[in-house]
Amino acid sequence: MRSVRIGVDTGGTFTDVVAVDEQTGEITTTKTPSTPANPADGFMEGVRKVLRKAAGAEDADGAADVGMDAVSAVVHGTTVATNQLLEDRIADLGFVTTEGFEFILEIARQSVPDGYGNSYFWVKPPRIVPVHRIRTVGGRLDHTGAEVRPFDEEQAVAAARWFRDRGVTAIGVCFLHSYANPAHELRMREVLEREHPDAVVSISCDVLREYREYERSVTTLVDAAVKPTMRRYIANLAERLEAASRAQDAAGPAYEGGSGGRAYRESVAGAEPSAPDGTPDVARAARGSGMPFSVMKSNGGVLSAAEVVHQPITTVLSGPAAGALGAALIAATAGHPSVITLDGGGTSTDVAVVVDGEPSLTTEGSIGRYPCKIPMIDIVTVGAGGGSVAWISPEGTPKVGPRSAGADPGPLCYGRGGTEVTVTDAHVFLGRVPPHLLGGEIPLDADAAREGIEALAGKIGLSPERTAAGILEISAFNQSNAIRQITVKRGLDVRDFPMVAFGGSGPLLVCRLIDILGLPSVIVPPDPGNVSAFGLLTVDVKNDYVRTFVTRDLSLETAGEIFGDLEGQAAAALDREGFATGAHVYARSADLRYYGQAYEVRVPAPSGPLDEDWRAEVLDRFHTEHHKLYGYGYRDDPRHGVEWVNLRVSGIGPITRPAIGRRPHGDPSPEPVASRDVFYDEWGAAPIHHRPGLAAGATITGPAVIEEYGSTLPLHPGFTATVDEFGNLEVRRG
Repeated sequence: MRSVRIGVDTGGTFTDVVAVDEQTGEITTTKTPSTPANPADGFMEGVRKVLRKAAGAEDADGAADVGMDAVSAVVHGTTVATNQLLEDRIADLGFVTTEGFEFILEIARQSVPDGYGNSYFWVKPPRIVPVHRIRTVGGRLDHTGAEVRPFDEEQAVAAARWFRDRGVTAIGVCFLHSYANPAHELRMREVLEREHPDAVVSISCDVLREYREYERSVTTLVDAAVKPTMRRYIANLAERLEAASRAQDAAGPAYEGGSGGRAYRESVAGAEPSAPDGTPDVARAARGSGMPFSVMKSNGGVLSAAEVVHQPITTVLSGPAAGALGAALIAATAGHPSVITLDGGGTSTDVAVVVDGEPSLTTEGSIGRYPCKIPMIDIVTVGAGGGSVAWISPEGTPKVGPRSAGADPGPLCYGRGGTEVTVTDAHVFLGRVPPHLLGGEIPLDADAAREGIEALAGKIGLSPERTAAGILEISAFNQSNAIRQITVKRGLDVRDFPMVAFGGSGPLLVCRLIDILGLPSVIVPPDPGNVSAFGLLTVDVKNDYVRTFVTRDLSLETAGEIFGDLEGQAAAALDREGFATGAHVYARSADLRYYGQAYEVRVPAPSGPLDEDWRAEVLDRFHTEHHKLYGYGYRDDPRHGVEWVNLRVSGIGPITRPAIGRRPHGDPSPEPVASRDVFYDEWGAAPIHHRPGLAAGATITGPAVIEEYGSTLPLHPGFTATVDEFGNLEVRRG
């Protein structure tokens, strides 16, 4: 019986789906329009569509559930939590903190965002929780976790009842120094469960057991804010997957180690009850489902849906993280272990750096205006996607983005009521993309694009061709600036890295990016629009644990106890995911700084026993990494001591990754399938190549256009694209 794993990545414009046959390794890809009003609709349609395609069904009638019984696991990349934060859809959120610290959110940090040269012109945005919905509770711990004043149970009860009486059902709790001792926060949660059982509660010692009270408070509150939304969404998907699978049990283990339906049902049984705002009981929704269902996390790992509803903040960069990991595997297989990844979608472009096969991680990220100090792949996002709107500033200069036309109504050429020119319209007008998307499923209105471009050209006094080319040039520079942020600002030379371009709009501007940035080459994988969905199937189960321990004289015994506790938490989580003890992998790391510095540098820490050799190795890695990042270090200067700040453990459950097969060699100079007028520097007939017909070794010379289902590569004059043995197009100048 066939066993298929499915990855579903929901984007702003399209939902991308990949299915991998676990017996044959065959990969099937497809796309379907996203459904912003209810992302679950596009999710389910994508699952049905990829199963029909994998089964060879040409006619959708009566074949909606073909092959559902063969699905062994579903992995999902979602933007639900991200969109809620970006759109500031946060309401009725409560906050409990230490007595005397009720204005921690007002004080925040002294830094002023880029773009405000004078702080007098910057007005702090509204706090995530207004001061009138903040309650304080007596009790105090010092920085070592020792109790200075006992927890005030009476005030805690009063706070819980205050929220209950006002219908505030999402509550974050952050007490001073709870990273060192969680006792007071745990007692506050017990009070809330007893006095206000309908509340959804997040406590900081669970979300982020790390010092810096402001960031820890906001991270905890963000987690509480998105919990109800994520629970509704995950429960809805679990119910619909169960209905689609006709109550069948899981076809088999989703991961090495035996994670299957049993582990999923048992772990989801601990989900909190439904809230009065309509939040479903996730346990009830999923208890009957035998299909393992996992969600991508920002840290480059996945977690079962039953577990992720308890830590929804970890999903805020779900889709982009999967794209970076999928691109890293594709590039490494083709012999490029260190690359820049560029994921171009309809709304935005996400860029990341992969060094020696591993994307860079950070804990200094933010979503919108909210700092989120959770481990996440270091991704820079810029509003430069296919749907980015071209507009004229008050000074009369043309601009592109960051506002997007999205999927509905979308660009002018979609014919759905869009009224503004977008990047996609410019490509259509210049003939660089075909007059349809998804192999003809979505016809494009080229006349509407032309009329929009001509109207905009009249306003700025340029020809329509120069206007459209200018829109694309601005978009290319927007993307290049994002790439510089992730490379030059981190001490990396962009010219040392090939780039992997994917996503529906990712390959469209690669020739200009090669010239602007001096890139050695750009790799465009097969089915580039589905790389993020493919990446979902390449990802291990992963949970991160941290403990702040600030000291200049690290006690190896204490460090061993902390690492042991963190690894114990990681082991318990992997057990719940169904991994056998022998399959567990633990990755240690530590955050260090020179004494007197305000921020740390993270370095990997060796496994094994903690001894003086272990300490020396970590310190050596710190000095090396600090010098690489900042250009200086104090390795041999005893006046500058090193301070240990955080100890970390990642618990990893490895999976079997899909294999990327080699392609047979064929005609090195293939004939085009058609030609059409395309504008590069001037109008001219350009050969059109169908990418599935290109064998390994084939070389295309620009000007040309290479088309495939879901994406297009316009090849400018002076550039070549060569198909490697894994089916990637390698684009170079000359």
